[in-house]
Amino acid sequence: MFDNQEPEASDDQETNLGTGSLALPPRSGATNKGTRSLNPEKVRHMLFGSLAGIDRTIKILHALGYADPNDWSEPIPAPLSGIDTRSSSGVETWMAILTKILLIE
Repeated sequence: MFDNQEPEASDDQETNLGTGSLALPPRSGATNKGTRSLNPEKVRHMLFGSLAGIDRTIKILHALGYADPNDWSEPIPAPLSGIDTRSSSGVETWMAILTKILLIE
């Protein structure tokens, strides 16, 4: 679904500030480094599941270079509109939140 893109040797590293280890999308058309404008946009990620599932997902995203584990909120019991927060397996559902600022072309 998503291809991992490595930065090209000709990419200006200052252009990639704020994007962590993820590369910017490829350039299209006749635009060049001097004419691209990047707009910051907040994106909120919410994980719902068992404590073990949330912990494992956070570690995978860290290994991929997307987010530092310390950037996530502490897991809290998931508010499910006044109904029991236990799943069908009897495991309580938890949630953790990450707000990340991405640079959008």
